Amino acid sequence: MEELNIFIKQNEELMYKTLKELCLIPAPSHKEHMRAEYCKNWLESFGAKDVHIDDALNVIFPINCDSSSQITVFAAHTDTVFPDTEPMPYSDDGEKIFCPGVADDTACVVTLMLTAKYFIENSIVPEGGIMFVCNSCEEGLGNLKGTKQLFTDYSGRIKQFITFDNQLDQIADHCVGSHRYEVEVLTEGGHSFGDFGKINAIAELSKIVSQIYSIQVPTKGNSVTTYNVGTIEGGTSVNTIAQSAKMLCEYRSDNHECLAIMQEKFEAIFASCQSDKVKVNVTKVGDRPCANIDFNKVETLKQIVVPIIENIVKKDISCCCMSTDCNVPLSLGVPALCIGTNTHGGIHTREEWLEKDSLIPGQKIAIETALALTKAE
Repeated sequence: MEELNIFIKQNEELMYKTLKELCLIPAPSHKEHMRAEYCKNWLESFGAKDVHIDDALNVIFPINCDSSSQITVFAAHTDTVFPDTEPMPYSDDGEKIFCPGVADDTACVVTLMLTAKYFIENSIVPEGGIMFVCNSCEEGLGNLKGTKQLFTDYSGRIKQFITFDNQLDQIADHCVGSHRYEVEVLTEGGHSFGDFGKINAIAELSKIVSQIYSIQVPTKGNSVTTYNVGTIEGGTSVNTIAQSAKMLCEYRSDNHECLAIMQEKFEAIFASCQSDKVKVNVTKVGDRPCANIDFNKVETLKQIVVPIIENIVKKDISCCCMSTDCNVPLSLGVPALCIGTNTHGGIHTREEWLEKDSLIPGQKIAIETALALTKAE
């Protein structure tokens, strides 16, 4: 498609400029306000109509979606895993671009917006409707808030879902569900010498951790199930019997039956540690659903998307199971894929980078996929 190649070439410098500007806007989960405004203004500056920011801080650009129940969604998340509220360091050595969050998922947001620009400039109006979404809260305790909001507001109207959030030669066609908890243990506490023998909250929390790490994980076929205690804190001083201790823990599975079994096991442990002298407060802080879908629907979607990617990258791509925004549609029976638009490394580290040249084929993958899935002329 010569027209597409010309578009990408003409917008190459805009791509790099937009990527740098967006990278320099901090966007921890739940705090994507400034990036949302940037994306909305950017889209409108190139002629996008009806762009709006919803209550979850999703930036939504719909084309011909008003009365459609066959909407195709293309998304990329605006939040990063980093808590920084000040601009992070950005550098470009000509071959690689370095910045925390540059690949996950800032560059994909730029790819998404340029795909929308292509549709605007070429007056493409898919019959079933297409929606470009710069969504919020994909990372960590963002808990997929943006995508959950999208599927609540457009319940029953979304036909298929693609998110850009992966390596260039990889797609995620299955998803990993998870439940995450904040567990707080409260006891009377006291002086380490004068009150020796009173119950220590840290010791009680340690018992919970020990029980978690004694769990035999369930299996269903080739399923994978895991658990983890990620953070732990508590106490007052070295000479104080701790009155409180707290942890964050999770379990994950790529099978919804196994996820339910793990929920029973965790809740039983939490309940068993309650007593008249030990209070255990449990708050679910994360809930990422597993797939609950006829995977033949996903295979049908793959039959369209995979050949496009392989034709551009010139090699076979691999499939994997990940925790992404696709968890939400897959749990609702809507076919979804997570595809990549760049080659990168160091994800979730301060040394994160992407290969600059990979952005070009990534942009081509995004536009060709959007055209194919909306059957645009």
